[in-house]
This record gives sequence, C-alpha cells and structure tokens, in this order.
Amino acid sequence: MLHESIKCELIEFGGEDNHVHMIVAVRPTIAVASLVGKLKGKSSYMIRREFWDCVKTMHWGNHFWSPSYCVVSCGGASLDVVKKYIESQNAPPNERSLRASLAANKRKSRLLLARPAHE
Repeated sequence: MLHESIKCELIEFGGEDNHVHMIVAVRPTIAVASLVGKLKGKSSYMIRREFWDCVKTMHWGNHFWSPSYCVVSCGGASLDVVKKYIESQNAPPNERSLRASLAANKRKSRLLLARPAHE
C-alpha cells in the first residue's frame, strides 16, 4: 500500500491491544516525526469514523493515540526476520523467554539495590 502524500509503503503491520508495530519503507527525506504524525492522525480519523461506538472510551486524554512513539532501525536483519517478529507480537511468550525475562529483571533489581545512595 503506497501513501501518495508522503511517498511511503506499509510493508507489514501487527501489534497488541495497546500498541502497533509497522514496517514502513520511506524515503530518507521524510522526517520520522512527520511520518508518525500523519500515520497517527489519519488512522485516528478513520478508526473514529468507522468504529466510534467501539472506541469512544479508548482515549489518551482527548487523543486516540498516545503522543509517544518508538522508531527502531533493524540494522542488518532481513525483512523476513523483522516480519516474523512483528507477526509474533500477538503470541504469548514461551516459557524459556519468560524465565529469561524474569531472571534479567531480578538481576537488575539486585544491581539497583546494591548501588550507594547519592546525596
């Protein structure tokens, strides 16, 4: 799907209940903040127009989307690897990754507790 006004292409889309993931091909002359603003603005308009009864209680203050966003470059990862990551966002974590995450959080907590307090 090509968006003519900003010359970008939506390659992949996925997400969860409270956020979305997208792979978007865009020219380097387009500012990321401008792209995100247009995507959020147009999608908010379209979602409100089509699904108002379902979304009228799902606002961030007076806004449909949170004002924040995260943009990550995928470096040398192949498009297939990034697509699989996005597609997997609706799947619950497997037990191995859940254990690894819990262990990492436990280590982080111990490090924070071991630091001396600053005056």
